[in-house]
Amino acid sequence: MSTQDNSIGARIGTFGREAVQNGWTRERFTLLGLVGLVLIGLGPSFQVYLFTEFMIIALFALAFNLLYGYTGLLSFGHALFFAGGSYGLAIVIRDLQPTIADALGSGVAPLVTFVIGGLVGVLLVVLIAIPVGWLSVRLEEIYFALITLAFGMLGYSLIVQNPAGLTNGTDGVLVLLGFVELGGLEFRLGDRRVYYYLTLTIVLASTYALWRIVNSPFGTICKSIRESPDRAAALGVDVRYHRWMTFILSAVFVGVAGVLIAGLASVASPYHSHWTQSAIAVVATVIGGATFFAGPIVGAFIYLYVRWGISRYPALEAHWEFFFGVMLILVVLYFKQGAVGGLVMLHAWLLEVQTVYERDGAGAAASFVGDSITTKLRNARDVIVARLRSVWNRLRSIGQRGAT
Repeated sequence: MSTQDNSIGARIGTFGREAVQNGWTRERFTLLGLVGLVLIGLGPSFQVYLFTEFMIIALFALAFNLLYGYTGLLSFGHALFFAGGSYGLAIVIRDLQPTIADALGSGVAPLVTFVIGGLVGVLLVVLIAIPVGWLSVRLEEIYFALITLAFGMLGYSLIVQNPAGLTNGTDGVLVLLGFVELGGLEFRLGDRRVYYYLTLTIVLASTYALWRIVNSPFGTICKSIRESPDRAAALGVDVRYHRWMTFILSAVFVGVAGVLIAGLASVASPYHSHWTQSAIAVVATVIGGATFFAGPIVGAFIYLYVRWGISRYPALEAHWEFFFGVMLILVVLYFKQGAVGGLVMLHAWLLEVQTVYERDGAGAAASFVGDSITTKLRNARDVIVARLRSVWNRLRSIGQRGAT
């Protein structure tokens, strides 16, 4: 046993030395990231729940960004597909789980029902996204945003009205994930740690699929449409068709996130279809950076954990919208490419500091850092003063017109 422990320690030490000597490769980052994700599932129960919610929101934002960041279409109605996946799973569990249990046995019924419910939820989302997307992509810019918002709120209204008794109105549909007996192993599918690893697997697979789409020829066409639809059309691209296909693909992955949130929250709620749910994806993408693939992931992390941190202080919780508004203003003014863009700029600045240090020594590096910070603060002050002056001039001109 001791030899085995020493061998593992030696391997870890070798890995660390190679990482320091040879630099961090993408494979090493991936390996350490996966190890970290596995270890998170062993943490405190609430933190496991919170991180599971973060992964679902991150998938929602990634799917939304396929349409917004890579194709240039801002949708305020993607919560419709979020709710579609959620209700698809909930209705199948509520109505079909007893039948599946009779056919397959109660041991595997919860797992099979979850898989079938997830597939039904995604299929439902596709059936909704096809006509909604076909109508929406005929419009552009603010009109596209408004028609998607209208479809989203139409879906919300329909869910609340409880058509044919399917959605249970404002109460929503309970999602009860039962015990699974598989190969002599028994576990509760709804257990926070079990569901965390299930969510982790699905989110990682979905993220990889989105990454492949973005870096495929289809993704290149999407980027060309975002930059210049007219030029893309001149090159022979059917702009409307590709926007439609992107809309459907984006909705599919949002539907997957909807399936997962129903299992996590143990309910499919009308709130999942409300426009404020769509706003979460928009805010997370803007904070993280829409032009970077990892931007929505970073933005979702910042959004959820800042929101959680604020909730721990009642005095701040009462005005949490104010703090998020300030954060968004700062991002829009000074980090136009989001948090990831800010990290890229920070990395480039640190490289400059390192270059100065290696060339001229510690004193020159410290002077460079001081001058850089002073310059950035001065530029920030000038921007704020210029904007305040612009607002004041507009207000004064409005007052003068009113007086005349």
